[in-house]
Amino acid sequence: MEMDQYLEVFIEESKEHLQACNEHLLELEKDPENIAIVNEIFRSAHTLKGMSATMGYDDLASLTHQMENVLDGIRNMKINVTPSLLDIVFKAVDYLEEMIFSIADGGNGKKDVSDVVFLLKKIESGKDIKYEDTTVAVELKTENQAFRAKYDDFELTVIQQSKEQGFNCYEITILLREDCLLKAARVFMVFEVLEQVGEIIKSIPSVDQLEEEQFQNEFSVTIVSTELSQNIEKRIMKVSEIERVTVFDFQPDLLMAEAQEQIRAKMEVAPALATLDEQPESEKEDNPPEKSSSKHGGNHHKTIRVNIERLDILMNLFEELVIDRGRLEQISRDLNHSELNETVERMTRISGDLQNIILTMRMVPVETVFNRFPRMVRQLAKDLHKKINLQIIGAETELDRTVIDEIGDPLVHLLRNALDHGVETPELRVQKGKQEEGTVVLRAYHSGNHVFIEIEDDGAGISRDKIIEKAINKGLITANSAESLTDSQVFDFILSSGFSTAEKISDVSGRGVGLDVVKNTIESLGGSITIRSAFGKGSVFSIQLPLTLSIISVMLVEVQNEKYAIPLSSIIETAIVKKSEILHAHNQKVIDFRGKVVPLVNLKDIFEVPTSTDEDDYLSVVIVKKGEKCAGLIVDSFIGQQEIVLKSLGNYLANVFAISGATILGDGQVALIVDCNALIK
Repeated sequence: MEMDQYLEVFIEESKEHLQACNEHLLELEKDPENIAIVNEIFRSAHTLKGMSATMGYDDLASLTHQMENVLDGIRNMKINVTPSLLDIVFKAVDYLEEMIFSIADGGNGKKDVSDVVFLLKKIESGKDIKYEDTTVAVELKTENQAFRAKYDDFELTVIQQSKEQGFNCYEITILLREDCLLKAARVFMVFEVLEQVGEIIKSIPSVDQLEEEQFQNEFSVTIVSTELSQNIEKRIMKVSEIERVTVFDFQPDLLMAEAQEQIRAKMEVAPALATLDEQPESEKEDNPPEKSSSKHGGNHHKTIRVNIERLDILMNLFEELVIDRGRLEQISRDLNHSELNETVERMTRISGDLQNIILTMRMVPVETVFNRFPRMVRQLAKDLHKKINLQIIGAETELDRTVIDEIGDPLVHLLRNALDHGVETPELRVQKGKQEEGTVVLRAYHSGNHVFIEIEDDGAGISRDKIIEKAINKGLITANSAESLTDSQVFDFILSSGFSTAEKISDVSGRGVGLDVVKNTIESLGGSITIRSAFGKGSVFSIQLPLTLSIISVMLVEVQNEKYAIPLSSIIETAIVKKSEILHAHNQKVIDFRGKVVPLVNLKDIFEVPTSTDEDDYLSVVIVKKGEKCAGLIVDSFIGQQEIVLKSLGNYLANVFAISGATILGDGQVALIVDCNALIK
């Protein structure tokens, strides 16, 4: 049977089911006794198992089958929901997501999931398990290891005595990258790291074999140490050319028994997963088919999946239509023919409606980005030993798909930033008179032609004094000028490259480390980011984004014989200024605009437009803004407001100063689109 035609549908539906699993698992964590939630997770897992088996992805089907068995045990009151169990099921969902994304990228969806399968089997058999995401509780041998390392009596005695004296015992498996050239050198560097944190008991292969590079890409080292497993893992990963580090903490008196049990379990798991069981009879009673909410002809929504490339083609065709519409409007005005005017007006209205429909088709709720954050916040909170309540508001707010594709990574960084440097530890919050649990709010809402996304925390806030001190040390400002800066201007410094007030840089984030990348990404989307903060009370990072990137409203202006388009989103207002009103400050022409000193920028000078000798007593000025900053752009005349299609200048002209693109006007002329952000900088 030809499956390629169904692959895209399989991938999309699998992602939806996995997202549903994630959301319901988070709900189950808050309400472990709610069997209705378990039934929802079971349905998603069961559907995913069936689809995977049909498509021939056996690893996917095997893991979902084992997960399904555990869920069936929970809903039949045979297994209790515990934090350890949820950690393992979350890990299983993570593995499933990795396999689905592998398939989406053209892979075969295969993955070694024996560790999680083994743990799920133990849960199914009623055994209690201790498991943390960062530490594999029961270490199974990978494909190139037949069984667990054996220890002689002397080694076991040393380990036992170390444990009795308060030391931790770890078996660490290190996998070098396939392209690692100097394997012995990497082994030496790993041993150096391990000797700094503890005492090495054993290595497999032996030290001599490792020095002679008589191993593939993987080796194991057993150490005793007072360090936490997470810290050891992070230290080893700092050595270059290492693919993966697995740290296993074990009890020496259970060591040999565990080894035997694991080998026996693997032998049991293999035949059990070779074929998938049929759906249990009990499921038919527990889960009767859902009745349709309405009969044929009812008002329920019907949907169809459309390839995004087709929508892109449709959008490009409509952009050409907008250009021709502008041309027709120009001809209609020139000829002043009543019937032509009437027809063009009607065409303008209809094409405007069509434009709204096409743009709406491309709009995607921000929840497609937001829905991965609860899991991320849950894990980060555990890693940082903090209590976090994530609130998501306005997830139904819609944005153009092109913006959605780019906004995910900046939001991840800002959320990590809020958790790591914003919200304090529970102990510190109690000392400050706050609740132990910190609150992080992720909020989205529409305002005009923009969408605002805010990340708000009730944490420590940002210290104005610390930022000013660092800015002075870096030579960005002087001590005298610092006093006149607003809070918003001061906070903007942490969005500068390499600027950080953190006393120590953590692995999760560093305020200022990477925030310049966040800012650049948002500005490349035609958006902006502002920061509000009250020291000791919390911070708000606010992102402003345009609804769409392809069709924008602009003010057309003329500079000599050239036309330029200034985005309306950047304009405060237009003004006519007398030359006598122009002042000079710090070798810069400025005007007093409503009590505020605004610098003037002459577009003739910026774009080197040939000028005539005609002089006028008045200047036409467009007042534009970027955050708190303003500037007045001097032009020759205003043409008027118009909707235009934004076209890229291509790679060859990508770095032209203060020009973000171009458009074709109704009369066939090309107008360049002014990048006000670059001018104000």
